[in-house]
Amino acid sequence: MATVNYEMDGKVGVVTLAKPPHNLLDDQLINDVVGAYHAVVAAGCRAILLRSAMRHFCAGAEMASWGTGTKLHTDQAGLEKVWRSLEDAPVPTVAAVNGGVLGGGLELALTCDMIIAANTAFLGQVEVAVGLLPLLGGTQRIAQRAGIARAKEIAMLGRRHTPEAFERWGIINLVVPEAELAASSMTMARQLAAGPTKVLAGVKMQANLQARGGVAAADARQVEINDMIWKAKDRQRGADAFFASGPATAVFEGD
Repeated sequence: MATVNYEMDGKVGVVTLAKPPHNLLDDQLINDVVGAYHAVVAAGCRAILLRSAMRHFCAGAEMASWGTGTKLHTDQAGLEKVWRSLEDAPVPTVAAVNGGVLGGGLELALTCDMIIAANTAFLGQVEVAVGLLPLLGGTQRIAQRAGIARAKEIAMLGRRHTPEAFERWGIINLVVPEAELAASSMTMARQLAAGPTKVLAGVKMQANLQARGGVAAADARQVEINDMIWKAKDRQRGADAFFASGPATAVFEGD
């Protein structure tokens, strides 16, 4: 049985975690998310919204599955394939998080380009409480966003944090009232989906290259990325609209 549902809402691919009761993470859930991403990209989406149909976004790992239904943490090549599938999706990705966003759930959210949290959410790398460390790359991804000292604090102490603290530290992008999470996250995803898709892909490549290898790694591919977006029809549409009717008047088509 699939643990993830997906559908198209206009040009937004909506991927919904749907594993009762709390979207506890195991290899099947991760693989289903990857499969859903591939499906909505193949269907022509220009942005992806990752969300939950449950009370929690993801309350952590399915502990009973260690060594049976969960083995990804022992497979370096498999982990890297998952990270690339999620983090290097060719379109912008937005996570809308609610309830518990803990352990592997936080790590899943951190693979997205942007994270919007309900003000009632609680977030943390809590693995240390059961004698583990973040197994899916959470420590290093928090360090990218918030710095090494904060990443060590979050992973070593294992505390639950407010979304406001995570927003202040630069780990998530926005906190909204719980009742507004669905609308706010969809609004952001639709704005991204209406943008110049190949140009946004270039921005994403630049940012990911810098995060993984520093400014020099991004600089080394700057002209390549420039050339890629220069060939995009949306780049020409943007320029044509600017001269014809002014800035921010282009209608982009994603090519």
